This record gives sequence, structure tokens and C-alpha cells, in this order.
Amino acid sequence: MIQSLSTEVRMIKGVGPQRAELLAQRGIRTLEDLLGYLPFRYEDRIHFSKVKDIQPNGTYTLRVRVMSGQAVRTMRGRDAIYHLLVQDDSGGLLPCKFFHGGYLEGRLKPGQLLILHGKAEVDKLRPARLEMVNPQIEVLSSEEMDSTEVGRIVPIYEAIGTFGSRQIRRAMYAAVQLIDRTMPDVLPEGLRARLGYPSRGDALIHTHFPDPGESLDALNTFRSPAQQRLIFEEFFLYQLSLALDRRATRKENAIAFRVREDAVREALKRILPFKPTAAQKRVLAEIAADLEKPAPMNRLLQGDVGSGKTIIALQAAVIAIENGTQAALMAPTEILAVQHFLSARRILANGGYRVELLISGLKSAEKNAALERIRSGEAQLVIGTHALIEDNVEFERLGFVAIDEQHRFGVLQRKRLMDKAAAHGHAPHVLVLTATPIPRTLSLTLYGDLDVSVLDELPPGRTPITTRMTSEPHLPGVWEFLRREVAAGHQAYVVYPVIEESKLELKAAMEEYERLSREVFPKLKLGLLHGRLSSEEKEEVMQRFRKNEAQILVATTVVEVGVDVPNATVMVIEHAERFGLSQLHQLRGRIGRGAEKSHCILVAPVRMTDEARARLETMVRTSNGFEIAETDLLLRGPGEFFGTRQSGDMGFHIANPIRDRELLELARREAFTLAEDPAQQDTMQRILRQLPAEWQRRYHLARIG
Repeated sequence: MIQSLSTEVRMIKGVGPQRAELLAQRGIRTLEDLLGYLPFRYEDRIHFSKVKDIQPNGTYTLRVRVMSGQAVRTMRGRDAIYHLLVQDDSGGLLPCKFFHGGYLEGRLKPGQLLILHGKAEVDKLRPARLEMVNPQIEVLSSEEMDSTEVGRIVPIYEAIGTFGSRQIRRAMYAAVQLIDRTMPDVLPEGLRARLGYPSRGDALIHTHFPDPGESLDALNTFRSPAQQRLIFEEFFLYQLSLALDRRATRKENAIAFRVREDAVREALKRILPFKPTAAQKRVLAEIAADLEKPAPMNRLLQGDVGSGKTIIALQAAVIAIENGTQAALMAPTEILAVQHFLSARRILANGGYRVELLISGLKSAEKNAALERIRSGEAQLVIGTHALIEDNVEFERLGFVAIDEQHRFGVLQRKRLMDKAAAHGHAPHVLVLTATPIPRTLSLTLYGDLDVSVLDELPPGRTPITTRMTSEPHLPGVWEFLRREVAAGHQAYVVYPVIEESKLELKAAMEEYERLSREVFPKLKLGLLHGRLSSEEKEEVMQRFRKNEAQILVATTVVEVGVDVPNATVMVIEHAERFGLSQLHQLRGRIGRGAEKSHCILVAPVRMTDEARARLETMVRTSNGFEIAETDLLLRGPGEFFGTRQSGDMGFHIANPIRDRELLELARREAFTLAEDPAQQDTMQRILRQLPAEWQRRYHLARIG
């Protein structure tokens, strides 16, 4: 037995120096890392299907022998279709077809044994027979019919470069032999016994090489006892990290604000531009209760587009200012920061509060003056972008921080802003805002250390938006509809996926702006907004649009957040199939902000992928942000939901927050109970000490314990 899980992977039979380099590119450097590279699928190679028994649209694993093979070049000459004919031991013949299969020429020879796994389809040229198209294939030889290949449930691994599934399986078989079943277990024995989980060693052995009696369905849906234990373990350690974060945060000192005094109550009433909704009152009460405590607030405020998140954040800022501290609001883009600045200056004018804007686009003299006002405390509410976390930004006394669209910021960026308050001996109260509705599953995973408030009610007077799909041949009718809306005094957005022409053959904002101005709307005034414009140019374009000096704004997704023009009633999105659901929902949120009926028109090709069609049909069916978020999560998976690696990469090898929702909630309960129970602290410290260094990094536990 190898005693150390930190043994270098190159020492394991079947790996060696060259393959070790390939593995290192995927972060696999030790025996522990290799054991964490788990199968994504399993095949039953005990009971192979017979060719004579296969049916259309069924998926089968076959053990066959090569009869013949030939690559047929296409007209273009570069590509080849490889035609393979195989036969099983019952005498059944099955043709197979491999597109781009020229690489198989010369590799497959008559008489070779193969394992095929794929879907049986009706041959379109000969409907009376079945074939397999691009099945997964493994070549066997009579000398290699060992226990890793046949006569068992076989694990299938994702290839790593030239290190294929079969070679990984052989190396993994060698690695599994080195496992000490009594290896340290991070899950407490009492917890394992209560949940009926196997030891870590047994779980790894049976996940890589299941017993012949295991249910193939359970394995391929990640429901075997061994897999469930490993899934729970990953969630448990991640949630333990969040629980310890929250415990540590609650031990920090923050300024306990006076909230119930008459002066503060009057200040809040003075700035309200409208009668608050019941949801806004409830959420403000939750925030106010946090602000009264001497421990820092850490709260996530979720609310759909237009639900009133900004006014809630400004009310919290006023509470901080009335208590003699400064407030800061950080936004991910300059357009959004400027939008917040203009709104805040207008809303807070009645209270006489001094609002400062800090963005990179300021001229040097303007920026230096702003920095001095922030340093002296003259600036009471500071709104900005990443510029807020630069080293030269010093606050006189920062007590409250709001972070808008937080998923666009990294963890370290958020912490640097909080450190601006810590410099004065206290932690700030923090409110994280998002208009991207986050399903509970991901909320528990990404923001499990935060308390959550939800604005689930739109202000009165908002007219529902009508959304419909159309295709390019119908664009003349769409443009005529825009003319009628503009003639009625309204405005419109036309959004494109790219700024200028590219190899993707997509319409581009710059070229379409010129064409629409010249050919389609020659009598109307158009504006152009995209990410390459300077801050001054962007603001000039937006000011023209706000004043209705530009009736149609041609733009990229730069208008996705932070643009508020109540007079705009139409949103046309060309190449809508190229946008994600979250983006489409945010874009649609730019309209429907006034009392007039608004329309969102999604322009897409007649033929598109099933996933693209599902996205657009969801947009037509509902405007509920949480329903859209759930659909988006199901379509894209947790790793891509936020569109940034920082947010999506949660370090899980086998756990999936969507598929394993119940285990996630169980792990969360167990982890938070352990972290918050004083009697369990020795157990928790023992868990932390047993974690390998790589695990401490993955689960952010290195700094704790």
C-alpha cells in the first residue's frame, strides 16, 4: 500500500512522465487528484446486447468483431466518412458510420474485437436496416480481455488529450489497488453511520469499479451509495466553509446603527419618490434589523428587473449616513454606475445628501477632487465601478456597502471594498444586489454565507410586456411597427450580438446602425451605443435617448443593465438565438418601465437548435424572473449559469447542485449544525486537520481552524 495520497501521479502504473504532464494540465498531480477524476458514465460489459435484438432509438453496448472498414472522401476532399461493418457472436451484422472518421483508416482491421456503445438508428438510405452513427468505440485484443475491460460494469472516463478512456481506466485500476480502506475519513463516523454511508476508501473503490450486482441505472444517474457519499462529502465541505465564513463574520465588529429614531424615520420618508410596495417594506425591515446589530450585515437582495432594489439600497445608505458614516455602491459597468448616480442624486436631493461618482472615465482633475471629498467625508454616498477599490481611494468612515450585480465581481474585489471600512477598526454592513434571479439551489451554493431577502412584487402601474418570436423575412413588418410606436411618441431599442462584422456571419450593431439610418428609418433619429465608446460618448448617447432626441437606440448588450428610459416601449433583439436566457431577460427589462404597453420582439432563424428554441419559447411564455432562472439553470448547468468561471467553478468533481438538490440541502443542514454547535468544535477541528492541502484550497478552508 502507498501510505500517502500525495504520491506523485507519475509513480502509478500506467501513467509515467509523459502522461503525468497531460494530467498536470488538468490539475491532477497526486494519487488523491487521480482518484478524484471520476467516471462520467458506466457500461454493462457483463451482459452485452445482441445485434439481432437492437431496436431503433435504443442505446446499446455491443461486443463485436470487425468485418470490413473503408473511408469514403467527401466532395471537399478534406473530410471522410468511415464505413464500418461489424458482427457479433450471434452472427448479426451491423453497419456503422463515422463522420470525420478518416482517422480510423488503417487502425481497424478485419478480425479485431471492439466494444461499441451508441444509439441504433434507421439507415436513411435503406430504411429496412439499422445502423450506428458515431458510436463510442474501444479496440480490444484477445490478450487484453482483463477485468478492466469486460466481465464487469466498466467505468467510462473523459479522455485527457491523448490519454484515452481505456488507458485512464487501466491507470485508475492500478491506483485503486493502492487505496487503504482505512484511509482517514473527513466525515465524522457518527454522521456516516447515521446516514448509512460507506467509508471514503470503499466509496472511491466502488465508484471507480462497481460490483457486478450494482444497478447500472443508479450508477448512470449518480445514485449508487458510493456516489451519493462522495456527492454529500463535496457539498458538506463546501457548506462547512460557508458556515465558518458566516460564523467568523458574525464575530467581527460593525457599527450598530440607530434605525428607530424619529430623525432617521423622517429622513427615509423624505427621500421616497413613491409609495413602497408591501415587499419593499418587508425587505427594508429585514435590512434595518440587521443594521441595528453590532455584527456586520451580510445580506443578498434578489429582485426582478424593476422591483425596487435601488431604492432599498438608497434607504439603507441613508440610515448609514444619518448615523455619521459613509456609504458606497459598486456597480460592474460605467453605464450602470452613472445610472445609479443620476438616480441617487435625484432621489436624495430632498435630503440634501452629497452623492459622488467615481469611475475611470473621469478627467484627472475631476478624479482627484472626488478622491479628496471621499477622504474628507464630504462625499456621503460614493457610487462607482472597480475604481472604488483602487489603493488611492480612502474613506473617512465607511459604514455601509452595496454591491450591484455581485456575480460580475470576484471574491477578492468584493473583499477589497470591505477592507476600506476595516481600516477604521470595523467591518461594513454589506448588501449584495442582483437582478439575476437565483434559484434556491444556486443561492445555497454560491451565497450560502449570506442571509437572503427577496423582492417578489413589482410596483403598481407596470404594464406586462408582450413578447413574441419572429424571423428575418418578417422584419419589414417589425420595422413598420417601430415607425408606428415612434409616431405615437414612444422610443425603441434594436439590439445586436456583436459590434462589427465578424466571421460568425452575424449582423453587427455598427453596420446595422448605418443601414437602418440610411435605408429603413431615414426620417428618424437613431443613436448607437456599444462597449468601445468612451465614457463621455456613452453618456452623450444615453442623454440624447433619455431626452427623446434619439428615437431608436441601436446597441449591443451594453444596455443589458442600468438603462432606465420609461418612454421606451419596444425592444427588438436580432439573432436572439445567440443570447442566453438571463441576457434576454435583462434586455427585456429595459422596457415596460412606464405605464404604456411594451413589446419585446425576438428575431431568430426558422431553423435553430432545440436548446435555442427552448430559451426563446421560455421568454414568450413567461416574464417571471425566477421561472426563467430555473429554466436557464436546467439548460446550462451550474457551471455556466453566471457566465464567469469565478462564479461557476465550485470545485466539485461529482456533485451537481441541480441534480443533487436534496443532498445539497441535507449537507447544508449538517454542516451548519456542526459549525454552530459549541460541543462539536473538536470534531470540526479534526475534520479540518485531516483535509489534504488541495482540498483546503478547493473548499476555501485553509484559513480556518
